Amino acid sequence: MGLKGDSSSNSIVAKLGNKVKELTIKYSFIGDAKPWNLFIFVRMKRKVLAISGSTRKESANLQIIKAIAAMARDNWDMKVFSDLALLPHFNPDMDKEGSVPEMVEEFRSKIHQSDGVLICTPEYVFSLPGSLKNAIEWTVSTTVFSDKPVAVITASSSGIKAHESLLLIMETIVAKLSSKSQLLISGVRAKLSKDGQITDEETLIKIKELVADFEEMMHSANG
Repeated sequence: MGLKGDSSSNSIVAKLGNKVKELTIKYSFIGDAKPWNLFIFVRMKRKVLAISGSTRKESANLQIIKAIAAMARDNWDMKVFSDLALLPHFNPDMDKEGSVPEMVEEFRSKIHQSDGVLICTPEYVFSLPGSLKNAIEWTVSTTVFSDKPVAVITASSSGIKAHESLLLIMETIVAKLSSKSQLLISGVRAKLSKDGQITDEETLIKIKELVADFEEMMHSANG
């Protein structure tokens, strides 16, 4: 039995709020006045901005980010912010309308446009790397992190102090965190292979839990 399309009744409904497009196409069978609907659901990937607190090209933190990107590739479109070291030093006098550096505006826009932000950082001298702290300072006067789903990983030799500092900062700028979207990985070098694979089973399990929880947070926030 053939099909004919009814151009007057064809309709497309886009549901962008929950990242799903619903296409409704109305057709009728030849000789049959009753139309039938064909529903096609296209799943849109989550937009995740990843920030490595280390500026080294092949740091353990970047390797973990890449491992997570591979783990979540079916559901996330992850972009790594690679210009951390190029951001200008934070200056309150420049943090005014018309004075904010273009690169800073672009960085803020990337955060705003993302469904969630993943931060993976080392610890330097019992604190956060200066480049990461500098980047976050450029966001404090804005609301780009307010209620934004965030997952944080501190991966270093120890990392305890840096992790505490990062969690306090995220709380201060009202980022959305959960108990499972934060992870401290001490002795990280012993838990990665030379090619960046996560070899420690317990760490791998915890990262998978973080990915699952982060996905749920983004779903709740963005639909």
